[in-house]
Amino acid sequence: MSYALVTGASRGIGRALALELAHRGYDLLLVARSENQLTDLAREIAERHQHQAKVLATDLAAPGAAATVAAWATRETNQLAILVNNAGYGLWGRFEQLSLPEQQNMLQLNMLLPVALTHALLPALHQMPKAYVLNVASTAAYQAVPSLTLYAASKAFLLSFSRGLRYELKASNVSVSCLSPGATTTSFADRAGMGAELQATANKVSMTAEAVAQAAVAGLLAGEAEIIPGVLNKVSAGLTSVVPKSLVEKIAASIYEKYL
Repeated sequence: MSYALVTGASRGIGRALALELAHRGYDLLLVARSENQLTDLAREIAERHQHQAKVLATDLAAPGAAATVAAWATRETNQLAILVNNAGYGLWGRFEQLSLPEQQNMLQLNMLLPVALTHALLPALHQMPKAYVLNVASTAAYQAVPSLTLYAASKAFLLSFSRGLRYELKASNVSVSCLSPGATTTSFADRAGMGAELQATANKVSMTAEAVAQAAVAGLLAGEAEIIPGVLNKVSAGLTSVVPKSLVEKIAASIYEKYL
């Protein structure tokens, strides 16, 4: 049976992606910090979808995490068909006022981990008749977002990395896609340190993690380069290519900075 590896699988979009992939017939390799949440998810996958799920509880931002995950994955299966680089988080606030070590930790998880893990696991993916890489970015990848400055920059990096790697691998068996969801009903806002007022504003246009995951897996298996779930999110991302950047940034700032 083919396996899919999902990082940041314990909750939110990662958890929903794991369940959707199990629904599509894949066994799972689940990675995150919380062993209890991973174990609960593995049990749910077995009960609901009759598929196997193996878990690895580890700090993905720690040095050497990618090597640890890759070594574990290759020990557990020689049938790895999907790599989902989902783990990541945001920090809300002005760049100079946020802790530099915490921002560097975010960049490690959002950018360097997906790069290292993809590099380590591509040889395994190349052994399959057809394989996929899904990098989870954000609609923030399409614009600068004041007060989420480094988060947006990290997701822009991930989008560019995905497109470049996709082109390099276009003649191979590995298809690379980038998922860019907009506001989603997860714990992202709490982890980012956003206040209740800003969270309430985001909730008005939020999609469920399950809806995002369904669109993501459908787009991944269809070989789409960029997957943007939801009509409003597609329009928003599309407008950033035709509206002056200064105006886009002003609009973003009016949403996020006024609650600081």
